[in-house]
Amino acid sequence: MRKFFNYMAYAILLAVAINLTSCQAEDPYILEINEEQTLMAGSSTINLMKLMVSNDGSYDNIIDGSSCFDISFPYIVAINGLEITIHSEQDLEVIEELFDAVEDDDDILDIIFPITITMSDYSEIVINGVNDLKEIASQCIEGGNDDDIECIDVIYPVTLFTYKTDRQETGSVVVNSDKDMRRFFTGLNATDLVSIEFPVMFEKQDGTKVTVNSNSELATAINDAKDSCDEDDDNDHNDDDFTKERLDSYLVLCPMLVEEIKRNNQNSTEQYADYLLSFKEDGSVIARDREGNLLYGDWYTSVSDYRVKLNLEFEFLVDFNLEWYVYDLDEGRIKLYGDDGNKIIMKKACEEEIIACSEAFIQEKLINCKWLVSNVESDSFLASLRIDFAEMYIRVYNEYGTSVDQGSWTIYGTTLTFNDLSMEMANYIGDWEVIECGSDRFKIQRGEEYLVIEKECE
Repeated sequence: MRKFFNYMAYAILLAVAINLTSCQAEDPYILEINEEQTLMAGSSTINLMKLMVSNDGSYDNIIDGSSCFDISFPYIVAINGLEITIHSEQDLEVIEELFDAVEDDDDILDIIFPITITMSDYSEIVINGVNDLKEIASQCIEGGNDDDIECIDVIYPVTLFTYKTDRQETGSVVVNSDKDMRRFFTGLNATDLVSIEFPVMFEKQDGTKVTVNSNSELATAINDAKDSCDEDDDNDHNDDDFTKERLDSYLVLCPMLVEEIKRNNQNSTEQYADYLLSFKEDGSVIARDREGNLLYGDWYTSVSDYRVKLNLEFEFLVDFNLEWYVYDLDEGRIKLYGDDGNKIIMKKACEEEIIACSEAFIQEKLINCKWLVSNVESDSFLASLRIDFAEMYIRVYNEYGTSVDQGSWTIYGTTLTFNDLSMEMANYIGDWEVIECGSDRFKIQRGEEYLVIEKECE
């Protein structure tokens, strides 16, 4: 009987032990955790967050040519033998200004080693020479693009909770920066559990605020924003960020004076230097050449691949006709570029003014002086004539002041109509379109024939 009770006691103890072991195998914290509020450290959502808070190394690409890391301040560079200490991101603008000071020179930039670089996970590496730097840079994606997500940022602070299933512990941490959050994630194992104290707020690059209340909303917010902006990861330091609206406002503010133009592998600066372009809010653009002639075209802006473009269309100024990328915009200059080295550089000329070739403008200029035909050979009978358009009449005189013909004229828009001529000028009766105009010069066309008349005031 005593043995029976001993066996019964052992059986009960064994059952209790088995039951306790069974309960011990399940983490009591997991049972209490809402799956929508909890993430495994190796999950896709945590990986998205890692990319969002990774160190962005693209801002100093003008120095190191790589978006995968940046160089820790301070450090020294030499440009064409001139040593400059870089203390902050603002100092990089000095480097750009030196590069842009002379458009066609070959700038030589040398980094003075050793330097310390900061990787995407905020780890730091000391680099002792240019070959070591190139070796690390070669591991980045070609073209400067990196995997980090820069179009959306966390608004801190954020509280994170951890669950260590193997030791049944919990912990919490308040993070106040991207660096803190990235290092927090680095310290986790792939199977560790993480939860976030919601709500969490994000800010997109355009300033829009987004509030999320669950893991699924968090993943959606990051995925929706990650390709919504230009992360500027390339190595073109001149493609300064600006909006289409800012470019539109910039162009109509003042006329632009042409400083340099390259087209179809030819430097056309001598041909077009000091041409003035005036952009109007209605989408028209007027170009004035050095002789004061006016040429008319159209312009519009657009956005493609997060880059702002300017489209120019002229009938008689074809070297300007292109869809130009705008890659530099400052207080006094605009730079345009296209494929195959095409380029235009213009600067503001607010003191200049171009008056549109309107009906009122043409009429006012024609009636105030006599005019001569300037695009004919010196022995042509037209070369010796002077035309008076006063009072809407046409009075034609030869070089001796003798009247050789007379008639009348009208104007509608930019169309001149000559009437009633019956002698020397009879062949010129009809409609003539004013295709270029200025204060002292007009170019008029009828079919394939055109005349250039210039003002000759007594």
